Amino acid sequence: MNKIWLIIQREYTTRVSNKRFLLVTFLMPILIVGLIAASAYVSVSGIEHRKIAVIDPNGFIQSALKNSEQIEFSFPKDVDTNNYKEKGYTDVLIIPKFEGREKTEYILRSKKSMGLMLQNSITNKINNAIEDQMLQEAGIQQNVLDSIHTASQFAELKAYEDKGSSSKESNAGLAMGIGYASGFLIYLTMFIYGTMVMRGVMEEKTNRIAEVIISSVKPFELMLGKIIGIGAVGLTQFILWITLIISLTSVASNFLPADIQQQVTALQQNNGQMAAGMANASESAKQIYAMQHTFATANWPLIISCFIFYFLGGYLFYSSLFAAVGSVVNEDAQDAQSLLFPVTMPLIFSYIITNMVTQNPNTPIAFWASMIPFSSPMVMMARIAYGVPSAVSYWELALSMGILIIGFLFTTWLSGKIYRTGILLYGKKPSWKLMIQWAFKKS
Repeated sequence: MNKIWLIIQREYTTRVSNKRFLLVTFLMPILIVGLIAASAYVSVSGIEHRKIAVIDPNGFIQSALKNSEQIEFSFPKDVDTNNYKEKGYTDVLIIPKFEGREKTEYILRSKKSMGLMLQNSITNKINNAIEDQMLQEAGIQQNVLDSIHTASQFAELKAYEDKGSSSKESNAGLAMGIGYASGFLIYLTMFIYGTMVMRGVMEEKTNRIAEVIISSVKPFELMLGKIIGIGAVGLTQFILWITLIISLTSVASNFLPADIQQQVTALQQNNGQMAAGMANASESAKQIYAMQHTFATANWPLIISCFIFYFLGGYLFYSSLFAAVGSVVNEDAQDAQSLLFPVTMPLIFSYIITNMVTQNPNTPIAFWASMIPFSSPMVMMARIAYGVPSAVSYWELALSMGILIIGFLFTTWLSGKIYRTGILLYGKKPSWKLMIQWAFKKS
């Protein structure tokens, strides 16, 4: 055990003190926060603006085509398909005379194609105008329609997760985001740190360093120490990332104007409502409060603790397989690529399933994929984000964890037998058939 600990220390300190590790660890949170800020800026500044001339012989369409941030509608008399560009319009919308109830087409002419979202928006506006006109023809006045449209926009869905005699507000959008992010991070780290284990084993073998180490350490102890040491590096990196992101977010919030901070505090104290006698909250304060309120609906202690478990469990499961592949490869790195295919395919397939489970967490495929060790680290995190025990019962979580523990113990034992033979074998073309023979060979 003391020898394994020494190997863990060596693997951990060598990589943590590396300049590349320090750069990635401290620059990644800054890049993430910067990417979020840049995405928000691009989403605002990258809006396409269209000025559309409308030719409408019906007369009732004009009231429905309201200007928005992206579209400006005009109803000029001297514009047609030949001169709309010269008149300063990007598009011309030609609406025919609606007569009867037969299907009718209206035409949008433009020099540059319009995006699907904007086209759907225009279609919905025109269909709503036709609907209102038909209701008016049936005897309902326009002012009554307007009041109904305004008064009917008061319903808002709030979902709650029942826990015994109490309930807690939940948010499907946040759960989907957390599930996708957790699954993607685990998927990414399985590749990064698994490949790191494989390359470390390959370098020690090709440089003949492994022969020196194995003279005083058993091959299984060397493999286990290497896997745990690199896994500890990954866990350290995750903890530092979470700490730095939370710190950067807290620092960024201090740069908000004082009046907005006061409004956000007032909203927090009064459950989203401004206290009597206070001015109405600004739109920015409402958005900040809504974001904070949404994040507060998640069970973060459970999510973080499960993420650490499934990260470590998935890492131990896959990295032992990566180590086994690295131990049988000689000087030709192309051999590693061919041998990695059976290891990486379950990872890729599990990521595909995770994307489906983030939207449908309670299907049969979601249940079975969260139990199989090849996919459970990613898929179960996607389900846990929706709540425990509302989406994942306690027995499912316990069973998944138990199977994953058995799974990585089995793959570690199996890979250890391959590693023991492969690390000292040179000159033989590696194959999975040969590796399986070593794995089940009687000692």
